[in-house]
This record gives sequence, structure tokens and C-alpha cells, in this order.
Amino acid sequence: MADRRLQVFHTVARLLSFTKAAEVLHMTQPAVTFQVRQLEEHFNTRLFDRTHNRISLTEAGKTVFGSADRIFELYAEMENAVREITGEISGALAIGASTTIAEYMLPTLLGDFKERYPDVIIHLKVSNSDGIVSMVENNAIDLGVVEAPVGNKNLVVEHCKRDQLFAIVPPGHPLAGSEMVTFERLLEYPFICREEGSGTREVINDYLNLQHDCHSVLKVSMELGSPEAVKGAVEAGMGVSVVSGATIQKELKLGTLVALNLDPPLDRPFSFVHQKQKFRLRVMEELLEFARAYCREHDD
Repeated sequence: MADRRLQVFHTVARLLSFTKAAEVLHMTQPAVTFQVRQLEEHFNTRLFDRTHNRISLTEAGKTVFGSADRIFELYAEMENAVREITGEISGALAIGASTTIAEYMLPTLLGDFKERYPDVIIHLKVSNSDGIVSMVENNAIDLGVVEAPVGNKNLVVEHCKRDQLFAIVPPGHPLAGSEMVTFERLLEYPFICREEGSGTREVINDYLNLQHDCHSVLKVSMELGSPEAVKGAVEAGMGVSVVSGATIQKELKLGTLVALNLDPPLDRPFSFVHQKQKFRLRVMEELLEFARAYCREHDD
């Protein structure tokens, strides 16, 4: 319902970038510039100063931005109040998830949610943990679900469940008969790892930094962009790896991989990440509560 020109201006002002605003709004950059110019013509003043490929808000722009914040808060309040009366749960949500979570946790969760609330439209974006946090920061998504610590103190981070990681080797590997293995022993073999920016990679690095007996530096023989690719490389005998237990259930049943407990154990939280907002649409609140209940039920 809000004035489209005001929505576009607010996004540009928040990100201080026409390019990033165009990405978030799924518009072309010329279209974003046109909407902002229309608003400037309406007020008959400049809202942005443009110098050296950077933009900043003018005094008038700061006034409009502050008012736009309050306007959008009132819109959200109104939406929530009416839906409280009607009991309607509908609307669209953009969710982002790191690869492991998107492939192995969210399909069931979102399927159950859609079954309960069929009128809700969900857009899912998949990236590594760094990419998802960046999308939340830029308001490109409403909610992120990640598998690594989040450093931005301006975001709300809520742990939802623990995920245990295991070493994996192919059958017939010298370590395959062990129930437990130290990382120091694991690093005697070529190590296959996720790419930099992956939550799994970051957790492994943090874990190694705490292991005083693990003098070897992590020698990555191969970097791959998904859990499926990592598992395939290990199955092919190209090295060993450490992965989420949630990703290897099928391979363990088929006997194509052997999982070993790490000594000491390694686990990490899956976390919800979103912006700090005073008011959120009711559909967002319903999804968060539904996801919390799902995680409590499935937390091993």
C-alpha cells in the first residue's frame, strides 16, 4: 500500500547505494533512479548528495527518511492489527538459508508450514553463511537460517538447534574401522573442505584453533561448493572430510561412507538471523514460532 517512490527512496537511503537497492527491490538501476527523482521533484529539493561515486542524505533527505521509517512501522502495525481481527495468515516472505540447512532441514519445515498456511508465499534463496548474513543486513530477505556464528551485533541471532559434525571416510580407508578419531590424525590424509565463507568451513577453523595438540595446519586438497560435492569426492577416495550428520544419513544406510566421531566432539548451532524491527508482519511471527517448535521437536 505504501507509496512506491517512498519505498524505493527508503531502500536507497538505508543502503546508501542505488545499485544495492536495485538488487534488493528486483528493479533496474535506472528505474530506481527514476523513482527517487520523482520524489525529489515532488518535494522540489535534492534528497541525496552525490560526490565521488558515493551518496549521502541531505538534510531534507534525513527528514524524509525518518518520516518514512515511522510510516512503514505504522503500515506494519495496521497489517498486524487487521490480521489479528480476521485471523488471516497470508503474504509473502523471503527466506535465505546456507546450503546445508536449505538442502536437509528446510524442505520438511517449509512443507509443513505451507500445509498449515497455504496462502503464504515463500521465496527461498540459498548461499553460504556469509552470503545469507549479507542478505539480511541489506534487507534482501526477511529471515536467514545459518550454520556459523554471526558477528553483526545489530542483527537478532537466535539459536534453534544443535548440529553434530562427523569425520567421513570411504569404506576400506585405514580409518574406517575406528569409532572415534582426533582431527590431528584426520589431517594425515588429504582433506576435502567447503569453500571459504561456508559455515562448515568456519566452524572447522574455529575448532582447530582450540585444539592444542593439533599442530598440523589444515592442508585442504580440494575446495567444493556443496555438501553433495564433498560427499562425492570422499566416496571416490579423493580424501577425507568433516560434515554435518544431517547430510550423510542416506550414504550411511547405503554403506558408501563411514562416519567417525571426532575427539573431542564438534557441534555447532543452527541460528535464525533477522533485522531488529519493532513491528513485523504477522506471517513472519508465525513462521518464526513454527520454526522454533520444529527445531525443539527435531533437536537431537
